[in-house]
Amino acid sequence: MNARKTYQVITYGCQMNVHDSERIAGLLDAAGYEPVVAPEVADVVVFNTCAVRENADNRLYGNLGHLAPLKLEHPDMLIAVGGCMAQKDKDLVVKKAPWVDVVFGTHNIGHLPTLLDKARVEQQAQVEIAESLVTFPSTLPTRRESPYAGWVTISVGCNNTCTFCIVPSVRGQETDRRPEEVLDEITMLVDQGVQEVTLLGQNVNTYGVQFGDRDAFAKLLRACGDITGLRRLRFTSPHPANFTDSVIAAMAETPNVMPSLHMPLQSGSDTVLKRMRRAYRTGRFMSILESVRERIPHAAVTTDIIVGFPGETDDAFEATLDVVRQARFAAAFTFQYSIRPGTPAGVMPDQVPHDVVQERYERLVQVIDEIAWQENQALVGTEVEVMFAVGEGRKDGQTHRLSGRARDNRLVHVALPNDLDRQPRPGDIARATVTYAAPHHLIADTGFTGLERTLGGDAWERSQTPEPVGVTLGLPMRRSGGPVAV
Repeated sequence: MNARKTYQVITYGCQMNVHDSERIAGLLDAAGYEPVVAPEVADVVVFNTCAVRENADNRLYGNLGHLAPLKLEHPDMLIAVGGCMAQKDKDLVVKKAPWVDVVFGTHNIGHLPTLLDKARVEQQAQVEIAESLVTFPSTLPTRRESPYAGWVTISVGCNNTCTFCIVPSVRGQETDRRPEEVLDEITMLVDQGVQEVTLLGQNVNTYGVQFGDRDAFAKLLRACGDITGLRRLRFTSPHPANFTDSVIAAMAETPNVMPSLHMPLQSGSDTVLKRMRRAYRTGRFMSILESVRERIPHAAVTTDIIVGFPGETDDAFEATLDVVRQARFAAAFTFQYSIRPGTPAGVMPDQVPHDVVQERYERLVQVIDEIAWQENQALVGTEVEVMFAVGEGRKDGQTHRLSGRARDNRLVHVALPNDLDRQPRPGDIARATVTYAAPHHLIADTGFTGLERTLGGDAWERSQTPEPVGVTLGLPMRRSGGPVAV
């Protein structure tokens, strides 16, 4: 083992979990640990878990099983399990995997270093699951994955009661940050070189419910437009039932809000939506899309769809296919329904047989891919602005391509000329002409023009030095009362 203790964080699930893992890493950095990458054996391994789908449970316990013999070889290793599944299962984690040392929930991430110390000293498992938020996550130190793009949480928890979803029971009721706290954090990140920010919340467009301002989210988007140096602003995920015209107007009229929208449909059948307890119907969903595309013609819209929800008939599934064809999504995250213990849908009659769900799932994916390909083909010959990115693709030795994201969030692979004096860095921005389209990406094989070496690219370059970078202190919570106009 190294003289200085090391850690590895393994993440399952949504963007909220990814951002929580950045905070877990920041806490461990602040406690004196160093990050390592497998296959090196870490002193502390932290699993940040998801509870939304059954396969996340299986993956966790499978990976914990693989660690059991490694723990026997390295008895000083500590294994911690946090996140939504830990919040849901509590003591069950240690019963199923007694070699786990720490179990902590979604509400008490900040206690992890203390729990690790206690487990090490007392030589017994520490299980701490707070039932409500202890400290708003943004107050915690953070090791960001990217020096030029960042997540900013505007709310945690959810007040909806979707019958398939376990999030309210593991994340709690919605808690909103004050607008000035959000803007302070974004400004701080921009000062450090971040030029793209994604606002996070289980239901971002109900932001403001705690302080009684129905238009708070639209105001927040507009206020972000006034932050100098913030080049791209995104948000995820809004709920169709709470989408307002003021948000659409703010998206259209704020230049740094990107022309992309991820809005979960879940089903194209009104009957199924009612059983899901989704407070909208397909007509409402399509009217939002119509308004968005009227104000933002080039917006790329993506969605989530669940296949095989209890009671989904052949006609209900065909209704979903019809809505998908009308909506013409740029992409869709498709899921086969699986029973989640503790949810109303888990005990509903008319559970759909797995082979039927599988067949419907394959048909849906085929239709979505065909439409996405057609939508991408319509962009061949057009020019797009690309922000080059780490992790979006590799620089290919044969094609000499570098990958990045267009303003509408489409993935673009750009060919690099061999005679470049200085190649683009992650975070740099250029314009490229689309020469080929596939269902899930675009290719620009004629190179690029107008390469801009950005402050984000500078931040990435600094991050390649051996010194620790990218760790920021959390912001103090402001306690001012009453709604704030932004």
